[in-house]
Amino acid sequence: MVTVSISALEAELSEDERAGLELVRESGGIHQSDFWKELDVSSRKGSRIVESLVEKDLVDREETVYAGHNTYYITPMARDLDFTLLMAGDMLSPFIGEEEVDPNSDAFSQWIMNLAYQE
Repeated sequence: MVTVSISALEAELSEDERAGLELVRESGGIHQSDFWKELDVSSRKGSRIVESLVEKDLVDREETVYAGHNTYYITPMARDLDFTLLMAGDMLSPFIGEEEVDPNSDAFSQWIMNLAYQE
């Protein structure tokens, strides 16, 4: 249901807002001072785009210092992140957080078996 409401909300975004949201999602986070430069808009327009996306709960904005100046760091809302591809039932992929996973390990085998049961 959340995906449907987000999609409906995104359909109402202006072209600039959609471009801004896509930039934040693709980058995973960006300083506001770089945001408006990347979008090739004025700082004033960039600020308005960010404010609109924050009000619509599509991005989060935190105060920070960047290159010696006060600015904001803009990140996508956590609900935009989809972890379902990393899950097998209630098990998180053994590839998360491990340097190297042994394909013969019990953890990997169990995860693969849970994938099979999921389908």
